[in-house]
Amino acid sequence: MLRRNETPRQNGETPFSAAISGNFARAEAGTSNKRTGAEMQNHYKGTIIVLASALIFSASAVAQTAQPQGGGAAQNTLYYKLKDGGPGGPSPRRELTGSWAGPIAIDTASVAPPLTPLGQQLMSANKPEPKFHIADTNDSFARVCDPLGFPRNMIFEIRGITFATMPDRIIVLNQYQRAWREVWMDGRELPKNVGGTGKDAPDPRYYGYSVGHWESDNTLVVDTTGLDDKTWVTRMGYPHSIEAHVQERFTRSSHNDLRLTITMEDAKIYTKPFVLGTADFRWVPNQQLEEQLCIPSEMLQYLSLIGDPAGKGVPASK
Repeated sequence: MLRRNETPRQNGETPFSAAISGNFARAEAGTSNKRTGAEMQNHYKGTIIVLASALIFSASAVAQTAQPQGGGAAQNTLYYKLKDGGPGGPSPRRELTGSWAGPIAIDTASVAPPLTPLGQQLMSANKPEPKFHIADTNDSFARVCDPLGFPRNMIFEIRGITFATMPDRIIVLNQYQRAWREVWMDGRELPKNVGGTGKDAPDPRYYGYSVGHWESDNTLVVDTTGLDDKTWVTRMGYPHSIEAHVQERFTRSSHNDLRLTITMEDAKIYTKPFVLGTADFRWVPNQQLEEQLCIPSEMLQYLSLIGDPAGKGVPASK
């Protein structure tokens, strides 16, 4: 997929997405500020034509080599540059405020449990990109940069997160797509009638409703429900209901080290609770994160010139 500030073939990317995002990243980095807009357009069009030719003729090979995403992260990320830097001192008491660098993704670190009959029905309607190719997927994020939603945004593209502490809540901000959500710390309960028919029933949200509490001096527990069921749990198409309950446990073991563990319970869709994954984060010394966006206009251009033509006739992988 066409995303800014990505390097070629990162963990979880198909060869198509790696090629296009990496090429644009290199083109932007090597372009002089003196180039006119027309020159830039010609440069990009030439790049796209070359990529399109190569990808179209190798479509069958791509289908055979595209693999689902694993739990490891590419070693060119900020996290890997910082991970061996030492603990930096003890963890401050009940404090996560600041910016943290993480892996690219953990969204297939563990396998979901068996699906209920409803879960099987919903899962069968989903066509994830790693299996069906960008041309045939019905993942709206992959096709048009729709919001990832929660918990997918906390297991995919998590190379940068920031916590901002307010008197009654903690704001969690994601580097990717500049998305943010509120974790209320004032003792309120989670809403129980999200999506209901009553006049006071709140609407489902892409990022749900979250409340949190400190379990100890260094572990923040966040519970979330009320998730819009149009989103997927992972890029492999696992569904969820509005009533799904997701718990995040952020444990800060030192000044520089933070670990996130995510579990999910959704009795309508899955037969038992399961762990979505565990991710380690490192404190960012200069507290600066990159801007990283999936841009709909660029995605549509990529699909029109490369993704859809190259995907015609490519069979779904097993």
